[in-house]
Amino acid sequence: MNFLTRLKILPRWIIASLDSLILFYCALFGYLVRFNFDFSLFEQTDAIVGSFTFMVGGLLVMQNTRSYEGIVRHTGFRDGSNIFKTVVINFILFLFLNFFHGNFLNDRFLLPTSVLIIASLSALFMLIFYRLLVKELFVYLKNGFLVKDLKNGVIFGAGEAGIIAQEAIKRDSKSIFNTVAFLDDDPKKEGKNIDGKRIFKGLNDLENLVKEFGITELIIAVRDLSVARKNEIIDECLRLNISVSIVPPVDQWINGGLTAVAIREVKIEDLLSRDPILLENPRIHEDLQDQVILVTGAAGSIGSELCRQICHYDPKLLIMFDIAESALYDVQQEFRENHPNCPIKVVLGDVRNKKKLHELFKSYKPQVVFHAAAYKHVPMMENYPEEAIHCNVLGTKTLADIAVLHKVDKFVFVSTDKAVNPTNVMGASKRAAEMYVQALNEYLERNHKKYHTKFITTRFGNVLGSNGSVIPLFKKQIMNGGPLTVTHPDITRYFMTIPEACQLVLEAGIMGEGGEIYIFDMGEPVKILDLAKKMVQLSGKKIDEDIKVIFTGLREGEKLFEELLNDFETVKITHNPKIKIAQVLPSSYHKIEGQIDIFLELVNKNSENELVGHLKSIVPEFISNSSRFEVLDRLN
Repeated sequence: MNFLTRLKILPRWIIASLDSLILFYCALFGYLVRFNFDFSLFEQTDAIVGSFTFMVGGLLVMQNTRSYEGIVRHTGFRDGSNIFKTVVINFILFLFLNFFHGNFLNDRFLLPTSVLIIASLSALFMLIFYRLLVKELFVYLKNGFLVKDLKNGVIFGAGEAGIIAQEAIKRDSKSIFNTVAFLDDDPKKEGKNIDGKRIFKGLNDLENLVKEFGITELIIAVRDLSVARKNEIIDECLRLNISVSIVPPVDQWINGGLTAVAIREVKIEDLLSRDPILLENPRIHEDLQDQVILVTGAAGSIGSELCRQICHYDPKLLIMFDIAESALYDVQQEFRENHPNCPIKVVLGDVRNKKKLHELFKSYKPQVVFHAAAYKHVPMMENYPEEAIHCNVLGTKTLADIAVLHKVDKFVFVSTDKAVNPTNVMGASKRAAEMYVQALNEYLERNHKKYHTKFITTRFGNVLGSNGSVIPLFKKQIMNGGPLTVTHPDITRYFMTIPEACQLVLEAGIMGEGGEIYIFDMGEPVKILDLAKKMVQLSGKKIDEDIKVIFTGLREGEKLFEELLNDFETVKITHNPKIKIAQVLPSSYHKIEGQIDIFLELVNKNSENELVGHLKSIVPEFISNSSRFEVLDRLN
């Protein structure tokens, strides 16, 4: 048995030999049926010679159809059709030989017609049957004789994806998933069977199946399943303490075939309370193709994904600019390996360094700038407000001014929803930067009507998996056995994935004519406590028993609820329902420029209160929350 379990593919000569023997004995069986199983008649006929001739004819046909080359343990429809072709051609061949032999060489047929029909039909059945039998034997030898702790589970989806998932599980000797039933929302499939497993309607019988079979696993195998239905399935599984996995989209496994390993665990990204954002705008390719494009913050989570997506649009040169040496090196190595045909220039530098920026713009002449470099961690910036001002405000102003001097076509500024009614230094610094680039655009439009750099701002919420996101923190805490730290039981956030955010930034950059602040539809806000609980349950652990959730209190500058618009902003609809424009009156350019220039003096005075107080004068809606700077609001 050990030999059989190690044997993965039967050699071709074994298959050809088995097929030949089957053809021989099927012909003998044909003679037996014709003789009404009277063995004494064998001596009076040439049954052995006829059977041998039938076998030889079949072998010759097999040389043409190559029906013996199929891997038996993967027998499928194509193998069956090859066998059918072999038998039919062999049948036609002997009809011709019978005609020729009976009319020109002898008055007897080489193989009686009745024997030929019986032999051909029985051969067709046996050749297919033994392959399917060997296929099942391989599965049994791999799974049946191995001592494994099988986990009973169900597959949600009795369509093509569900059947393929079941086949992938059966083929994988390491899989411990034992399918006991299928679930499907289609009432027409209820009560039917797939691979001997019954199909049940929707989630109606899931709880009963858990009690009867001890179900601990569920695989979602439905293409184009709505997010709402997916969440219903996952919520029910979490209620019943069932681990959930999902079959990935077809384009992720179609070339290599689906394997049990490819059936992945449900990620928290799958639980966004909306359908994924997918954009296909040909104008992006038209506008970015053959352009020199600069991305600041290119080593960050947003900047690096922007670079990945820009590569698909055939830029003339992609300049990747960042101050983080190690992270920038890692991104450079990734692009050399995964995007070797994309022309890149990696530049280590700081957006606050005027001399460096002038040299860069003079040398490479970028036509489009995506400014994603920023300090984004709220509590850190609350502790070091001078760094937030240096990078987010002065850095943005420096880069924007140099872009204008070097006649850049478009400047896309990546902002945040924390800039709306800010309660922290980070959000307020981003709002001040928004105000400057918008005022600069309005000034250029008024005074340089023929040509000027167009400034566009994009504003979105928390990005799943980005640096500083709560998701990586929760994952790390779960791996360490907890506890999970949530600042407040009612805190909510908007979420989107990194690729979604970058798609929308590119789309807004193409749509923008200058001066707009684009906001993105991110669905309903997500309660962080619910997010934490789902992540614990999806990891196979139980809240309070295995991992506890503790509340640490709001951090400095943190909001309970994020907003996409302030009290004075309205929205304008665009052609893309996922993108809207915030209607904001721009500030006076000379006024905001003068206010920001004052920061140059204040950052050197080492006075936090003066620095933050001046920021509050620029952004009057900036009201600190859970912060030592609340005293400044009381003084006003």
